[in-house]
Amino acid sequence: MKELYKGLAHVAVNTADMEESIAFYEKIGGTVTARSSVGEKLLALVEFGGLVLELIQPPAGELVPSGVGSIPHFAVYVDDLDKVVAAVKAAGVFSFTTPEKRVLPDTFGGLQNWFFTGPSGEQIELLQML
Repeated sequence: MKELYKGLAHVAVNTADMEESIAFYEKIGGTVTARSSVGEKLLALVEFGGLVLELIQPPAGELVPSGVGSIPHFAVYVDDLDKVVAAVKAAGVFSFTTPEKRVLPDTFGGLQNWFFTGPSGEQIELLQML
């Protein structure tokens, strides 16, 4: 099944202040490559140290979800989300966090994704760019 995965997409980092976080990562050599939002949630992609960070700021007044920490998930690129999900389920994993994949045509140029939970509660995002 490993041939279905293309590589690390990003590591997500929760932030209370998007501009402060962007300034911090730019100060230490990072570069913002994209900004977007999902509803009132602000998102930014920052290339830093050979990887991509997805900065996530929840809507005003909303706190970072309890138990999630500052790094809520990691994402893996895939070419065919439906095929990978079928293979993961065939391997006996049914800990998907939603009943269906999400399709977000306006986020970072368009994407579809599906999250599932690992044995220690870690969130794993399968990510296909559209």
